[in-house]
Amino acid sequence: MKRCPTCNRTFTDQNLSFCTDDGTPLLSVDAADDEATLVMPSAGEGETGSTEPSGASEPRIVPAYQAPRSYVPPDYPGQSKRRTWPWVLGILAVVFVVFAGLGIAGAILIPKVMRASSNRNPSNLNANTAQPNNSNPSSSSADENVNSNDNSNAEDTPPPADEEEVLQDLTDLEHEWTVANINADKKKLARILADDYVGISEGKPQGKAEYLKTITPDTQIQKWNFEDLKVSLKGDRATLTGIIRLEVKDERGQNQDLAFRFTDKFVWRDGRWQATGSDVTPLKEGTNA
Repeated sequence: MKRCPTCNRTFTDQNLSFCTDDGTPLLSVDAADDEATLVMPSAGEGETGSTEPSGASEPRIVPAYQAPRSYVPPDYPGQSKRRTWPWVLGILAVVFVVFAGLGIAGAILIPKVMRASSNRNPSNLNANTAQPNNSNPSSSSADENVNSNDNSNAEDTPPPADEEEVLQDLTDLEHEWTVANINADKKKLARILADDYVGISEGKPQGKAEYLKTITPDTQIQKWNFEDLKVSLKGDRATLTGIIRLEVKDERGQNQDLAFRFTDKFVWRDGRWQATGSDVTPLKEGTNA
């Protein structure tokens, strides 16, 4: 049995340690009997304690009542919550810094990427470039008869269907071809001859590459003239036949007349006529055959 020294209330529950009325620590009944001094209620205001006579020679001072402090168990839930808040705030701060950095990087890099993409894809492209016009006549007759026949930006132009027009175009092209042969103008010849060109020279076939490689300037030809020109037109293909007469100066400085019958074949490509073949046969003097 236990007893409250303040209110003198007794308790039979051995598990109680404090008075349920005033919170005073309980004393066992045996310990209370051994006490020489009994605690009495305070007699008036301002008294901090009381003395009680006992069998002892000196009175014993009993301290005034003090309410017990609140007790917080070690695993109180409020403590764990207070300790987790700093971690939550730290994590939120790190997330904010990361997203802010990504936003700044995106604002800087995205415009640069867009500008680079626009530079790689220009809006104005012109696939049809102008072809150069390189004529280099060697005489007054070349100046009068050369027509470069330069059709710039005409890759999609359909071939002409008028034979008279085609005859005039191919005649001009023959003069240009002759000037390029005399001057060994490989750049001009490369434009006149198609890539699949094959000519017959001295009875042997000769391709474009060999033609350009072996051509050399000819200083003997003084004049030339075309005769009996005829054209055969079939769509984008044309065949021109005729005779070319040359006035050449031999090794002794004397002029000599030469004549050749030729058959030149052409194809319409990239908006212009290109030679695909040529067959030249020398004529005997005084004949047209």
